[in-house]
Amino acid sequence: MSERYERQVVMPEIGPVGQERLRQSRVLVIGAGGLGSPVLFYLAAAGVGTLGIADNDQVSTSNLNRQILYVNRDIGRSKALTAVQRLRALNPEVKAIPHEVFVLRENGLALVQQYDLVVEASDNLETKALMNELCVRAGVPLVWGAVTRFEGQMGVYLPGHACRSCVFPHTPAPGTYPTPAELGVLGASAGVIGTLQTVEAVKILTGLDKPFVDRILLWEGLWTSFDIVAVERNPQCPVCGTG
Repeated sequence: MSERYERQVVMPEIGPVGQERLRQSRVLVIGAGGLGSPVLFYLAAAGVGTLGIADNDQVSTSNLNRQILYVNRDIGRSKALTAVQRLRALNPEVKAIPHEVFVLRENGLALVQQYDLVVEASDNLETKALMNELCVRAGVPLVWGAVTRFEGQMGVYLPGHACRSCVFPHTPAPGTYPTPAELGVLGASAGVIGTLQTVEAVKILTGLDKPFVDRILLWEGLWTSFDIVAVERNPQCPVCGTG
């Protein structure tokens, strides 16, 4: 076992078996921005064997307050390709695959089916709803997150449990809700939620029996509060319901 992972392997919750599971895992991260940056950095550092990076955007100056994958010289470059280079430099044992696409219903299912787990790290509600739908259809675990200003949310979908649409069955039309660009976001807020998403992903990949399912975590940074809201699977859910 590589010396790189010795601080993880020494923990009984992971050990050599868990580390090998990470090495064999394939994780798709949707969005290589404020949430995706810490997710990708920590998953690569943890030794996840294959990381897919889905993002069709380029680095801009306004990204640099929170998107810690990038530096000033990356402005104008592809986020997916730049992220691949950064992750390979951090951990050459990890295979990083760029997907320079905007994930749509037409191309998303085939992409999701190539991976063992999806981390949703986009900045818009339409993509969040779509990834929930695609992961439910594919039976692939999903860790989703959202962040703005000094606050964020996070949840986990596993087959048989409540999905994101059980809580948010309706997605507002584009242009009818304020975007993160309009509301603003503290860079460290994205780091808080992205790091929590990574912890959940590692727990699922290593088989720890404590997944954060049927709950939503609400974090408020000005008062430094964490609240957990219990949710139930909705039999009438438009995505995962059986009714």
